[in-house]
Amino acid sequence: MPPTSEPARQGDRKAQYRFGYERSADQDARLPVRHPVIVIGAGPVGLTVSLDLAQRGVPVVLLDDADRIGEGSRGICWAKRTLAIWDRLGVAAPMVAKGVTWKLGKVFLGDDPVYSFDLLPEDGHKMPAFINLQQYFVEHVLVERVADVGAIDLRWKNKVVGLDRRNDGVRLTVETPEGAYDLEADWVIAADGARSAVRDMLGLGFSGVTFEEKFLIADVKMAADFPTERRFWFDPPFHSGQSALMHRQPDNVWRIDLQLGPDADVEEEQRSERVLPRLKKMLGERSFELEWVSIYRFNCRRLEHFMHGRVLFAGDSAHQVSPFGARGANSGVQDAENLAWKLAALLTGLADAALLASYDRERVQAAEENIAHSTRSTDFIAPQSAAERRLRNAVLSLAPSAEFARRMVNSGRLSVATIYDSLLSTLDEVPFGGSAKLGAPVPDVPMRASNGERGYLLEKLGSGFEVLHVRNGARPQSTAGIKLIVIGEDLHDDSGLFAHRYDATPGATYVLRPDQHLAARFRSFDPNAVRKAMNRALAGA
Repeated sequence: MPPTSEPARQGDRKAQYRFGYERSADQDARLPVRHPVIVIGAGPVGLTVSLDLAQRGVPVVLLDDADRIGEGSRGICWAKRTLAIWDRLGVAAPMVAKGVTWKLGKVFLGDDPVYSFDLLPEDGHKMPAFINLQQYFVEHVLVERVADVGAIDLRWKNKVVGLDRRNDGVRLTVETPEGAYDLEADWVIAADGARSAVRDMLGLGFSGVTFEEKFLIADVKMAADFPTERRFWFDPPFHSGQSALMHRQPDNVWRIDLQLGPDADVEEEQRSERVLPRLKKMLGERSFELEWVSIYRFNCRRLEHFMHGRVLFAGDSAHQVSPFGARGANSGVQDAENLAWKLAALLTGLADAALLASYDRERVQAAEENIAHSTRSTDFIAPQSAAERRLRNAVLSLAPSAEFARRMVNSGRLSVATIYDSLLSTLDEVPFGGSAKLGAPVPDVPMRASNGERGYLLEKLGSGFEVLHVRNGARPQSTAGIKLIVIGEDLHDDSGLFAHRYDATPGATYVLRPDQHLAARFRSFDPNAVRKAMNRALAGA
């Protein structure tokens, strides 16, 4: 049940999403108990990496200093790639069912439309371009899945207050309502958010930019017939000289962002006497209830490295970006997937620490891309000088009639998965076309199984290395350690979309990493080439 401004319903929701502290047997041990992996922070990133590790056979202790899922909707926009990751972990279906599916966006200058865009113009994907779903719903689904998986020891009201790095692991001091105790871990994953205590304990700082511009963010409950699309206004009549953004959420809740300027008083602007008149100017005579309000400034910054000995950072503890483009939480979930398969490979003896080091390289690349996009979006939305504002306004005025100007309009480039420029990839020996890109997650396509069941390619993939091979005569001999899927035998491309998106010809062979990124591709099946590609992807160099 979502939060509302009605006290009784607010209390019901809090009770539903509050979890009791339970004493752990580790607290009674004479010496600190050692675990393979301890994850700190039970937000979307910490919950995702814990689930991914557990489903790869690695037990996890997950610590959170609270006893409840966070208040307020916070993150709401979840991208196609993030949903595909959650689908593999068994949690996407209830999220998509509850969430608001959308793919269209419109940009306005005043009341006039500037341009519109379609984030997924083609059919043949299981997951939508985006859903809007309040973060507390997302976390609730993830917590329920944690309970079902069983290999995750989730401990509420367990606050990490001390950290000692050692050559062979990490010792943590954990504070609880019944006193403190110590734990040891082979590896620690810090997913404890923008105000990361672990980052502070290690004396680590961010490099990058903090923007002075302030924004009001509000969730309002109202019955409205606005279309289900992302709407962004530059200089709207209801908020002159600034910008505004509106999104639909489930249960008749609407997200509204209003630019306030760098000089806005944070405390004053959160008072209902200030918030309600602003919203009424935008919404007119419609009846609405204010559910949640906050003021934010945003950052475009990151840690220099995400790996510090046996402590690994993921999500907002490692990098922060502006909310325009929904790149923060989505990128954090993709951190989690990248880290999980590599750490699992290390702990199960398939790889050594060189592979884990590639987590830092690949996800720093992703963070740099997101920071660059977010910085450009922020500069366009909130120009820093009169000259920049004049240029921005000229671009907006030309955009309805000029394609080059439309390409320059930037109300937030929306989240997409990074195409890794990675040492784990085997370079193409011959050209490939299509939308499948080396180093990127492979595109989804509809498929028919040999028993006639219809579905999608990504849902047929597992959590290990896999080879897709287009039938060209006899079935190739399977390579040890890699699942072989023959297109035209195990799965059938009735729509022709696999051939189109993968530039697939008879005999074409594709090696997929455990995170579904394309590691190598060949025009014919060569078991030695496949094995070398897998070994390269596991070596990390």
